[in-house]
Parts: sequence; C-alpha cells; structure tokens
Amino acid sequence: MALKVVNTGRLGGIPYEEEVLGKLGAEYVVAHCPTEEELIEKTHDADGVIALFEPFTRKVIERLTRCKIISNMGIGYDNIDVAAATEHGICVANVPDYCLDEMTDHTMALILTCARKIVRVNNALKSKLDRLQMVSIRAPVYKLRGQTLGIVGFGRIPRTLVPKARGFGFQLIAYDPYVPEGVMAEFGVERVELDRLLRESDFITIHASLTADNRHMFGLEQFKRMKKTAFLINTARGGLIDQDALYTALSEGYLAGAALDVLEPEFDLDNPLLQLENVIYTGHSGYYSETSSIELRRRPVEEVARVLQGEWPHGFVNPEVKERFISRWGRSAPKP
Repeated sequence: MALKVVNTGRLGGIPYEEEVLGKLGAEYVVAHCPTEEELIEKTHDADGVIALFEPFTRKVIERLTRCKIISNMGIGYDNIDVAAATEHGICVANVPDYCLDEMTDHTMALILTCARKIVRVNNALKSKLDRLQMVSIRAPVYKLRGQTLGIVGFGRIPRTLVPKARGFGFQLIAYDPYVPEGVMAEFGVERVELDRLLRESDFITIHASLTADNRHMFGLEQFKRMKKTAFLINTARGGLIDQDALYTALSEGYLAGAALDVLEPEFDLDNPLLQLENVIYTGHSGYYSETSSIELRRRPVEEVARVLQGEWPHGFVNPEVKERFISRWGRSAPKP
C-alpha cells in the first residue's frame, strides 16, 4: 500500500514538500480539517500527518490506524494529546528552535511600542488632537534603561530575548520552576519566584508553554500584585491569561496596558479587550518573516520523511514512545 501524508495545516503545496514526499512515493494531501470529525475522515489512513492548530485529541488519535508521526508546525503543540499519541505508538515532533529571532524581535517591538506609547500617539495625531492634548495622551513615558523586565518561562525564545533586552539596559529577572538551577545564571538573569516578579517588574513578558496546570496563571489576583505602571506582554498562548480578569485589571487601572499577540480563542475580533485603548493586538503574527514562513513548511515535512525512512525525528516531543513504537510497528521506524 502506498504511503499517504496529510497536511491539515492548510500551508502545504510548495514544490519542496511535494519533492521530498515524492521521493518516498507518498501521496500528499492538503486538507482543511478544523473539527475532530473532519480530521478523522481525512487522516485515519495516513502514515504521517502535518498539523498546525487542528485538535488532535484522544478521539482523533485513536482512529489513526496507520499514523507513525504527527509533525506539528511551530514550537507549541498544545493542540496534540501527546499522552494519547505515545500510548498509540505515534511520534510527535515540533520545531523547537523555529522563529526564535522573529518572536524575540516581535516581543521587543511590543515592549517598545508600549513604553513609547507609539500606537496611542499615532492614533491621537491622526485624529488631529492639538499639542496640549497630546501631552496627556503620551504621558507618562519613562526611559527603559534601569527598568525591570520580568520573563515568565525560560526556554529557547526567552534565552534569545535576553541579549536584545539587555541591549536596552533592562534589569532581567525570570520565573520558571521547570528550568534547572543555574541555567538562568548562565545568561546573567536573576531567578525569582512569581510573586516577586509580579511586584518588581515594569514589563512582564510571557513565554511559557500552555498546560493544564498553568491555564489562566495570570488572573485578577496576579494583576493586583503588579505595578500600576507595568505592562503585560504575551506572545505565547492566549490561555495563559484569564481574559475577563485582564479586562477588569486594565479598566480599573491595576496595570498600565497589555500587548497581546495571542488571544483565546485566536483572532476573536469581538473580544472586549480590543475595545480598550491600552491594549495592542497583533493577531498571532510574531512568528512571521519571509524566512520563517518557508522554514515553517519545510521542517515539519522533513520530520515526516525521517520517520517514514527509518529515523527518529530531530524535534522529538515524546521520545518515551520508542518502545511502544517498535512494539506496534515492528522496528525502530518503519521503512516504506
């Protein structure tokens, strides 16, 4: 039976993908599958799947009769039930070092935009406010050097952010209970508990993965501990913030503003937060550059090809699957 690879992320079709899979003699299908039922219909007989945001739940994974790898586009993979995939002998891969510069450039752009009140000043000028009115619109503005940037999560993205933020003169502190002792010190960043980070930071930037344990880790209680002059930056996942609580905090002055690249759900343009003048939203665009958009499509298909040719993926999310994988498929990785 010929191999079949399904791309549910709707970003397929470039010649490179077809060339790589063509060498394997694989049928390549690009399908729009926003629901579990559509995923099951299109992927149940696939040998490999390339995913983006689609919900690969336990229900979907249990119906994958031939699948050996789910290769996710990008860094985050909270759309995939990794435990279920592992139980069923399916490799899960991501692109852990994807778009590091793009994401950290975007984070710094959001910090600078908040600090310099760029959006508010631009909008005020375009509405033809006079110079006296402009004074109240842009105030207060403080220089960045000497201010404290609190980093939540300390994986690859924040580690890439550190030298860029240090170049602007920030004092850097970070919270991540899963990072081994000493890692932050290697980057010259002080390790602190979350409560101290909330109290001392002038800007807080979130870079944590979304899990069942940290969903809505930023709620009203956390916002009340922040400085009233502080800004919250989130380029990670919308579910890390209780959006109702953030709306209350911004409306009542518990913090100065927020810059969000992500919402929950994504692209919810009716979200009440977007009606607030002290909120910036960039529609999950932090990952984007011309270079990264090609990489986003190239590397996941390479991971699928590796597994189907008898290798383990480079961006292995669940290496603990190996024993079950071998048990189900009969070798370290099935060759066509």
